Amino acid sequence: MNLIFKHIIFGLLTFGLIGCNSNEKKSQSSESLNYPDIKIIGAMRNVMWKGELSGKIDLDTIANKTGLYGIGPESHLIGELLINNGISYVSKVNSDSTMNVINTYKVSAPFFVYGNVTDWKEFELPLNIKTIKHLEQFIFDLTASFKKPFVFKLIGRTSKAIIHIQNLPENTKVTSPKEAHQGQTNYELTNEEVEIVGFFSTEHKGVFTHHDTFLHMHLITKDESKMGHLDELEIEKMRLYLPKK
Repeated sequence: MNLIFKHIIFGLLTFGLIGCNSNEKKSQSSESLNYPDIKIIGAMRNVMWKGELSGKIDLDTIANKTGLYGIGPESHLIGELLINNGISYVSKVNSDSTMNVINTYKVSAPFFVYGNVTDWKEFELPLNIKTIKHLEQFIFDLTASFKKPFVFKLIGRTSKAIIHIQNLPENTKVTSPKEAHQGQTNYELTNEEVEIVGFFSTEHKGVFTHHDTFLHMHLITKDESKMGHLDELEIEKMRLYLPKK
């Protein structure tokens, strides 16, 4: 009887340990990550490599829209999303030279990063900061003591910029970044007054930034007629805004 009893106890303990490990793995693999000021839903790599194109978040479920900023693609990669100071924009390809930009929260995203900021500190960008790489290094050096990730914004004039909008054909299966970018349409802007909303992190490559950068940025023109994911930038004169600590 003692031997049988010992086997029963051992089995229960083993089962309990397996259950604990399973719960731990489940917790670690959670796709919703919360930081003091930033929330991250889904992951870029799951969209690009696993074809997880459906919505992980409905933007109209975000309760606090005061000072809200957010970026990501539209579900099924058929558009780009931007929330700029509580206003939600969706851009879609109309042709290889035109797009449609509308205001709506009735949209979802397969991955999305967002946060609320109402108090900003302004910096005039030095004249030698001209490109995205220059900007990345400038922000990196300026924010060594910042909690990361964080949202930032730029306001000013660009002499040239290239933005894109995802426009994946319906029912396309995605198993690689190359497949995910089918239908992507690029737009070149020149001499435009713009606002740029970006998120910075050294720890989220493949989550909400690409593998080769700490930045993910969406640009909207001052007249709100053009908006998309920012790929290239030539800065003419801009001001940088960082959250006040």
